[in-house]
Amino acid sequence: MANRTDPAAKSIRGTNPQNLVEKILRSKIYQNTYWKEQCFGLTAETLVDKAMELDHLGGTYGGNRKPTPFMCLVMKMLQIQPEKEIVIEFIKNEDYKYVRVLGAFYLRLTGTDVDVYRYLEPLYNDYRKLRRKLADGCFSLSHVDEVIDELLTKDYSCDVALPRVKKRWTLESAGSLPPRKSALEDDFEEEEEKEEAEPINDSLEDDIHEKNYYRGRSPVRERDRDRRRDSHRHSLSDADAILLMELLMTVEKLD
Repeated sequence: MANRTDPAAKSIRGTNPQNLVEKILRSKIYQNTYWKEQCFGLTAETLVDKAMELDHLGGTYGGNRKPTPFMCLVMKMLQIQPEKEIVIEFIKNEDYKYVRVLGAFYLRLTGTDVDVYRYLEPLYNDYRKLRRKLADGCFSLSHVDEVIDELLTKDYSCDVALPRVKKRWTLESAGSLPPRKSALEDDFEEEEEKEEAEPINDSLEDDIHEKNYYRGRSPVRERDRDRRRDSHRHSLSDADAILLMELLMTVEKLD
C-alpha cells in the first residue's frame, strides 16, 4: 500500500509516474531502510523538510547497489506527484542547493520539453559545489551547473534513464521557445563597445599629435626663429668689426 502511486496522480508520458524509474531500481528503493522509515507518509509539504536535510546526490552505490536518500525522495515525488507550482518553487530555491537539484531532476523526468528548457537552463548560472556519491560509495565534487548540463544533454543521470526531449533549435524554429540569451551576453556587449571606442580614441590621439606637430612647425614661428638667429649672427659680426678697428688703431700707434 505504501508503494502505490497516489490515486489522484496523472499518468506521465502514458504510464504510471513511478514506472519512469526502472523496475530493478524501484525494488531496491522499496526495500531500502530510508524509504521505509523516512519517506513513509510524506506529503508535498513535509517532503520539503526531508529535502533540506540532503547533503549529497547520486543514484545507487555499493556492492548491493543501495539507493541514495536523494533517489528515494525522487521516487516519493513520483509517487505523490506534487503540484507544478511546488516543483518550480523547489527549482527557484536559492538557499538549499540540493532542494533545487531535486526539483530539477523531477521536472526533467515529468515536465514537458518547453518546461524543461525554460526552468532548467537558468540554473546554468548556479556554480555552487555539490557532493555526489559514486557507485563505489566514494564521494566526488560536482557543481549545480554540471548536473543541469547532464540532465539536458545526457541519456542517463543517477542511474535513471532520462526521457527524450526535443532539441532546443527545433523548439525555437517552431516558436515554442525564444532564442536563448546567455548571462554573459551583456559582458560581451560591453567588451565590443570598448573595442569600438578604442580606434576612435586612437584616431583622436593621432589628430592631436599631428596638430601639435604642425603647431610647432608653423611658418610664423619659423620666421621668428630665423629672425632671432639672423639678429644674433649680425650682432656677432658687429663685435668682430669693433675688435678689428681696435687692432688697427693699436698697430698704427706702434708704427
